[in-house]
Amino acid sequence: MSRISDRFAELKKVNRAAFVPFITAGDPDLETSFALMTQLPAIGADVIELGVPFSDPMADGPAVQASSLRALKAHMNLHKTLEMVRKFREADQATPVILMGYYNPIHHYGTAKFARDAGAAGVDGLITVDLPPEEDEVLRVPANAHGIDIVRLLAPTTNDHRLKTVLTGASGFLYYVSVAGVTGTKSFDAAEVAAALKRIHAASPLPCCVGFGIKTPEQAAQIARIADGAVVGSAIVSRIGELSANGAKPPELVKDIAGFCKSLADSVHAARG
Repeated sequence: MSRISDRFAELKKVNRAAFVPFITAGDPDLETSFALMTQLPAIGADVIELGVPFSDPMADGPAVQASSLRALKAHMNLHKTLEMVRKFREADQATPVILMGYYNPIHHYGTAKFARDAGAAGVDGLITVDLPPEEDEVLRVPANAHGIDIVRLLAPTTNDHRLKTVLTGASGFLYYVSVAGVTGTKSFDAAEVAAALKRIHAASPLPCCVGFGIKTPEQAAQIARIADGAVVGSAIVSRIGELSANGAKPPELVKDIAGFCKSLADSVHAARG
């Protein structure tokens, strides 16, 4: 059993969806993002999705792109991201941490070395947006060898034939992208998401979380009623960007974002009654 499977098994027992917040490592700086990360489990985060800053995050909308740029300006990189996870594990051995990013930094780091170091740091899963299932063996094999799951993305455009391909080698959980397009730019249709999840669950026993387009506690609750987890990213990093632009001090920023995340977590956890 992994931290991911343990967490979803715990949630299933109490008929509750997972709240999965996304923050970018190093946004707006390493110390502030780490302080926020350490508070997330206490306010209700069941899984943490930690973005690895990258100069060309093609699957992401303006908000997440801006968060990457802020982190890169603060000299964040993949090595420091792994150190951030390692430090987080000193106090938290239970909360699953998923790294979301792109393959270029991993390739530059050295794929085998990255898998080893990520496993040692306490990373539980990887979402590598630009590495399709047909080509991810280069990362999947060493990652699996170090106990790291490969979380695959599914979209409204994923047909039945493609679904079989995506599910082959997938582990941990599945991530359903609720809208066609980049992060944070559109809202989802709950009926369409429910129909897609029914098809996915019929094809795989893996939990399925839904992201892209969830901006409010009310929307998070909508998703929590039909999915195994609700992922919120753009709304969180947009708020970080606004606070940073307005000169918020780190303690003030962390308090505000933690409060917003708690409202999302409470809504997700109460969604099924």
